[in-house]
Amino acid sequence: MWNKNKITDLLGIEYPIFQGPFGGGLSTVELTTTVSRLGGLGGYGAYTLSPQDIFDVDRQIKTITDQPYNLNLWVSDHDIIDQEHTENLYQKAVEVFKPYYDSLGIEVPPLPPSFESRFQNQLQVIFDIRPKVFSFMFGLLDPDIIEKLKSQGTVIIGNATTVYEATALENTGVDIIVASGFESGGHRPSFLEKAELSTTGTFTLIQLIRDKVKIPVVAAGGIASGRGIAGAFKLGADAVQVGTAFLATEESGALPLHKEFLFSEASKSTTLTRAYTGRLGRGITTKITRDVLTATDKTLPFPLQTHFMGDLRKAALEQQKNDLVFFWSGQIAPILKHKKASTLMKSLIEEASELFK
Repeated sequence: MWNKNKITDLLGIEYPIFQGPFGGGLSTVELTTTVSRLGGLGGYGAYTLSPQDIFDVDRQIKTITDQPYNLNLWVSDHDIIDQEHTENLYQKAVEVFKPYYDSLGIEVPPLPPSFESRFQNQLQVIFDIRPKVFSFMFGLLDPDIIEKLKSQGTVIIGNATTVYEATALENTGVDIIVASGFESGGHRPSFLEKAELSTTGTFTLIQLIRDKVKIPVVAAGGIASGRGIAGAFKLGADAVQVGTAFLATEESGALPLHKEFLFSEASKSTTLTRAYTGRLGRGITTKITRDVLTATDKTLPFPLQTHFMGDLRKAALEQQKNDLVFFWSGQIAPILKHKKASTLMKSLIEEASELFK
């Protein structure tokens, strides 16, 4: 059976299909529990949440289902070097983005307040709630932390965009590696090299990583159908992670307009840019991403750029100037067709099962 392997045994799930753990309010309890209840691994991105919020979300999910789900955090949750560097970048960002603020009739915001890392406090909650599955991005965890988490029964998943990141993760003791290909929507979780230098396609990346590591590998990026699942498995993946297709469903936390864009002609063109958050991420190409595509050294460090762009995004949405908004999307969006998470999940299972006969 195609759906019975090392990953399903390790996680206690029926199907090796993961739902991408979206951050920034895009994950919901409803989406996560829908996928888990149907035999996959639901995911919840918690990097913006307070420790108490994480505790509350975990409790909500566990009141709905006793099936495993993936709780995701970011090891490196900011790129701030020092105040002087930030102030210099702020002046450059004002030069680049002021015309867009002017076009909306709003003032350029002041330099965002400094950011305090949340990760250590968030990590303590992981020890407290003892999730079945915990994944992390943008870095490595100390092997002692991984061993402690595993000793309490938590399965650990790391995210890699290159074969070097994958081997580094394996050396720290993680159980599973998600191979995040160039096609993926959202942020590129690179951590050994600049994200711009870590842009290998999913199907190449699976093969490179499979050749170098012994632990299970999950293919992420460009997968939204049974054909994608079958292709990934043929190349050595033990599971797949589906992001954009689940982001487009009614159950996700994305804005209705965002979902409309994912099903529109606009989804045929996506761009990797730092313009909206300060970290490289893929979304639907709009005027602002075309104009500032090369302005990688003229954005504030993450997450200060996110705050800096907040007023612009809000005004653009209110004024329906959608070409000034950035909507996360992977390259696979043009083939999307399901608007309910349950329908999507059942379709993935049925299509893959038919192809594996």
